[in-house]
Amino acid sequence: MLLCFPSQIGPEKGVVHLATAAILNSVWDLWAKQEGKPLCKLLVDMDPRALLSCIDFRYITDVLTEEDAYEILKKGQIGKKEREEQVLMHGYPAYTTSCAWLGYSDDTLKHLCAAALKDGWTRFKVKVGADLQDDMCRCRLIIDMIGPEKTLAACACPQKRKCQMMDAKQRWDVPEAVEWMSKLPEFKPLWIEEPMSPDDILGHAAISRALVPLGIGVATGEQCHNRVIFKQLLQANVLQFLQIDSCRLGSVNENLSVLLMAKKFGIPVCPHAGGVGLCELVQHLIIFDYISVSASLKNRMCEYVDHLHEHFKYPVVIKQASYMPPKDAGYSTEMKEDSVRKHQYPDGDVWKKLLAAQEN
Repeated sequence: MLLCFPSQIGPEKGVVHLATAAILNSVWDLWAKQEGKPLCKLLVDMDPRALLSCIDFRYITDVLTEEDAYEILKKGQIGKKEREEQVLMHGYPAYTTSCAWLGYSDDTLKHLCAAALKDGWTRFKVKVGADLQDDMCRCRLIIDMIGPEKTLAACACPQKRKCQMMDAKQRWDVPEAVEWMSKLPEFKPLWIEEPMSPDDILGHAAISRALVPLGIGVATGEQCHNRVIFKQLLQANVLQFLQIDSCRLGSVNENLSVLLMAKKFGIPVCPHAGGVGLCELVQHLIIFDYISVSASLKNRMCEYVDHLHEHFKYPVVIKQASYMPPKDAGYSTEMKEDSVRKHQYPDGDVWKKLLAAQEN
């Protein structure tokens, strides 16, 4: 059973890819269940040629041909068993994005950071962009909490070093992004995420040219809706950290092509997972990437948020700030029947209460 990215579904725009992901991710889930394996294990065990038959190389052969991809996967066979054993024992490094949202009071931030440190977290993402002085105060507070001597290093070994990332949530224009972040190098952030519109490739390139000499990388990709945009981001030397999304792109199929392009360009993949079920899904892709494609943990980590996992039958397992490989067959997408029933539109209890409140 091989899955090919559909070529007859019309323009490659965001809504089409979201729909494609919804359908094909479900098919991958069924395939993995049929094989009795977690999806990541299904991918790791696949023959490279069979895996490549699932990828549409149209529009990206100027940077990645099928033979290029085959050579990457063939090299990925070297040491694969050892990397799989390492992941089974230690997991895949994660970072938390739950402690430092805009609007949190200092007391709340301190409480959340202290709890995260107690649970073994060493990598923290801070939301920035509303007020520069507030950003500086919160970053300094976090440094004081997690330790200035290790806090914002380049994170060459994310398993052991502490680091901080910043996320602007597309708030700025190019000059504003450069000016704002030029005031924050003292905190040595590993990256600034989504500093501006995710569609502006040349704008991101300008930001990258300005900030990389300051030791600040640019991370983006969670809103990129197809492999062609990722190809251009890589070609334009925009990214220091690439952020795939398991549902924004056209399912596992298209994510595979982006993982392979990132490997060819030597750019670490640090997936986006800040949404309902995204942690459950993307853990499979990033574990596969490490075992079979990148073969590296340098500057690599996967986002984690600590809410909404209770709605899934097979929620992620985090130990010492790392994703532990899923053990249940499938893509970890199956939700609890009670959660589905309560949230079903418009008859679920959640929607009934919301609609009733609006009427009143």
